[in-house]
Order: sequence, then structure tokens, then C-alpha cells
Amino acid sequence: MTAVTPQPHSVTALSRDEARRLALRAQGLLGADGRRAGVRGVLRRLGSVQLDTISVLARSHELIPYSRLGAVDRTEIESAYWSGERSFEYWSHAACILPVEEWPLFAFRRRAYRSRPHWHHELSPAAYDAVLTQLRERGPLTASQLGGAKNGGEWWDWSASKIAVERALMYGEVVCTRRSGWKRVYDLAERAVPAPLLADEPADDECVRRLVAQAGAAMGVATRADLADYHRLKAAQVDAVVADSGLVPVEVEGWSKPAWADPAALATPPRGRHRTTLLSPFDSLIWDRPRTERIFGFTHRLEAYVPRARRIHGYFVMPLLSGGRLIGRVDPAREGTTLVARQVSMDDTEAARPMAQALYEAAGWVGCDTVRVERCDDPAHAAALRRELIRLGG
Repeated sequence: MTAVTPQPHSVTALSRDEARRLALRAQGLLGADGRRAGVRGVLRRLGSVQLDTISVLARSHELIPYSRLGAVDRTEIESAYWSGERSFEYWSHAACILPVEEWPLFAFRRRAYRSRPHWHHELSPAAYDAVLTQLRERGPLTASQLGGAKNGGEWWDWSASKIAVERALMYGEVVCTRRSGWKRVYDLAERAVPAPLLADEPADDECVRRLVAQAGAAMGVATRADLADYHRLKAAQVDAVVADSGLVPVEVEGWSKPAWADPAALATPPRGRHRTTLLSPFDSLIWDRPRTERIFGFTHRLEAYVPRARRIHGYFVMPLLSGGRLIGRVDPAREGTTLVARQVSMDDTEAARPMAQALYEAAGWVGCDTVRVERCDDPAHAAALRRELIRLGG
């Protein structure tokens, strides 16, 4: 039987709308306070920005601050992530950029990796030591610079140096300090991580407690499953620490499971301007499909890895956020200086204006000066969208 943390008799009751607005503010998509600290502030607020190889308008880790801050220069985004001792890449929700302050919080995961069998890769101690020696003597390097990432076979046929450096990354002896041409650049943790953080090794339960608290603050209000999913913890781990996490139990209208909220979020009602923007499918606001359906009544599915014939909405579907609601989606592409909306779907014709606005803003950000719609799933919606695009200039 699944354990559930007992709830006190008196808990705060939230409406669906209140829970939705708390989630939006926590994610930096409602009000101005989420925008004041720039890209670095976005990373600290979210605690985890997912990386992915797909690049349509831009890579997902660039789209995350764009959706919250608007047309931030992309070189500024990369600089904010990687310049100095600001962040590191590690396994959180997936492969993610994490604020360097969170280095101690993943000590439990590094210890767990060190105690695991060595997967399917055999590796000699000499090969492992050789990689660490190269990094110590030569400074930050990619896998190619360490001796080559592959043996010449399939993509998973890693070389000994690649196996070694990835193992050292999981163990915490090596850190990915940035990406260069989408290749990881590795450095020794003793050089890349500030000494006080490197020396901080909390016990497993303390790591998990702090990660649960961080996830709760980043989501505003969350169920146990939500809290576990944010940094890919186990439900039992959440159960063991949630009572001491600082989060408080709440009841949310229509939610069948117990929930917890950040008390700081409950202290003041969410107010301010909503962002109108397109969201990366890997955005932490929507990366958890059940949570997205529960909060927004919106079914979100990444179809990039679905065979073309079985796709419903397109390859890289970006939901449209406007007025605090998800009211449409678009599968974008770039052709020269034209942003092409390959497939668009909207809730109604009222969504045409924010969709046009979001498309034009995204186009300008990536250097396009024209927007073209190829397909829309409703003729009336298509006509309304084209009228709004003409009004905006094209």
C-alpha cells in the first residue's frame, strides 16, 4: 500500500484558480518579481532548467528564460548560465542546468551512483585515472579532446575516455561547466565548484528535504507526485521528509490527492501581469503531464519522438500561455527569415490575437521578420489568426 503523509485536520483550502495562479507566479510567469533578476534569477527561481538536443526556434534552455523575460539576447542567456561559478549540469528532472548553490543537494545522488554497479560499461581504473589526470593538467576539455567520445560504432558505443568522464561526472569528481557546440565541457569539481559548496556533504535525508522544499517553492502548490517528479525523487523519499520541509498542507478544489504549498506563496495573493508567450515542451511549468492536465485542463504531449504519421499536433509543439491559461499550441519552424507555423490549434477565435502576438514576438527574437501559417485545425480560427497577423504587419 502506498504511504501517504497524514494531514492535519485544519488545512488551507484553495480554489482551482488560486492554485493555478500560485503555480504561475512560482514559475515566474505572473507578476514582475519573477523578471527583475534576469536570466540568473530565472534559474535560481526554477532550480532546474532542462536541457534537450532539439533546436527549432532555439534550444529549450534558451526558451525557458525567453518565455519569462521576453526577447533576451541569446548570448546573454548562455553567459548568465555558464560564466563564472554560476551553474553546473547534472541529473535532476533530466539532464538539467542547476544553480551552483544546489551542488550540495545532489550529494545523495552522487553517493548513490558511486554505490551502483557499473551499468554495461567495463572500465579499468587506469582509464578512469587517465581522464582525471588530463583534466588536472590541461584544464576543461570535451570528450573528443579527452581522446574521442566513441569507438566508431553506434552512438552508444562509447570510448573508454567517454565512459570514464561520464562516470566521474555522476560521481561528482568532474563537473560539466558548459556546453560547446552541444558537447559537454568537463572540468574537475575541485576547480569548478566553490570550495564551501564542494565541502558541504549533507546526509541523504537532508538533501532530499531541501530538494522537496525547493521544488515546492518552484511550483507554488504541489501534490506528492509533483514534488517527486520535479527532481525525480521517489515517493517514499518525499514522504519521509515533507513534514519537515517547511511546506504546509493544503486542499485544492478538484484535486483528489493531498497537496502542499510554499507558505511564502500563501502569504500574499498572486497579482500582476500575465505573460503571453509560447512555452518550450520541456518547460518546468508543463513538463509533468498529469500536473498540467490537473492545473490547466490541457493535455500536453511532446510528439518529436512519435512517428510522423501518428502525430496529432506536430513535431515540436509549443503551448500558448495567455491570461494565465493554456489556450492553444503551435508547431513552429524556421525557413530563412520566416517563422512558419506548421500547425496551429486554438481554443477559440479569441485566442487568435495572443497567438499572433506570441508568434511575432518569437519571430523577432530568433531573427525572423515574417510569420506564415501553413495549417490551422479550424477554418474560423485560421481566418481570425490571419487577420491578426496582418494587423501586426504580415
